[in-house]
Amino acid sequence: MSKTLKIDLHNHTILCNHAEGKLSAYVEAAIASGIDIYGVSDHAPMNFDPKYRMSFEQIPTYESMISTVKEKYKEKIDVLFAYEVDYLPGHMDKRILEADVDYLIGSAHFIDKWGFDNPEFIGKYEDKDIDSIWKEYFSLIKDMAETGYFDIVGHLDLIKVFKFMPKTDLVEIAEDTLQAIKKADMVLELNVAGYRKPCAEPYPSKSLLKRAFELDIPITFSSDAHKPEQVGLFREEIEAFAKEVGYTQCAYFKKRQRFMVDF
Repeated sequence: MSKTLKIDLHNHTILCNHAEGKLSAYVEAAIASGIDIYGVSDHAPMNFDPKYRMSFEQIPTYESMISTVKEKYKEKIDVLFAYEVDYLPGHMDKRILEADVDYLIGSAHFIDKWGFDNPEFIGKYEDKDIDSIWKEYFSLIKDMAETGYFDIVGHLDLIKVFKFMPKTDLVEIAEDTLQAIKKADMVLELNVAGYRKPCAEPYPSKSLLKRAFELDIPITFSSDAHKPEQVGLFREEIEAFAKEVGYTQCAYFKKRQRFMVDF
């Protein structure tokens, strides 16, 4: 039987320009929450939407920040180095895709350069057919999985953030995408940020997670913290959510190698 560990792989730093607090405060919050393995996975730089991510020039600063806390807290917690990469064709960079990291999270925050999860651009939903938006989004996630670049799927159904829900069945919309995720041997994160948003539930929805479980797609856990007090929030709820579906193990990565542990 594998060891029981608390894993939290998706968290941010002030370098993304929309998070707050020192990285040491995030790590200390993780320690206080009983987290054993804590992943720092800030928004990777790219030549699009610089307002919401670090610059390429800040990569050495980012690496230094992580190595500092990794060393400082090594007796208390294992800190991992990663990026959350926006899947935006034509804007991804080999310096990130081939970086010496523990893992890469692949996420979609843009449909045709529309930042659909940004409250600034929420008005665009009124101009579009909601089922079409959902299908476009999941087609994007499918394409992302098929690249083979990424280890973890970030917040699988982020498109529900403002509670604009499709008329078509969720699983039907996402089926081909889930099959692609399975084929790519990717891990699905259970991301609690949704509890803090208008949708008021984790990513992914339970129906999608049930289908992922049927397909034997592994999971991991993520606070998606943008401030220290968000680290470890909703931990009991998200673990119970996973167990209700049938999961008993979660994943973490070191140098792109996956390990499974009980939770």
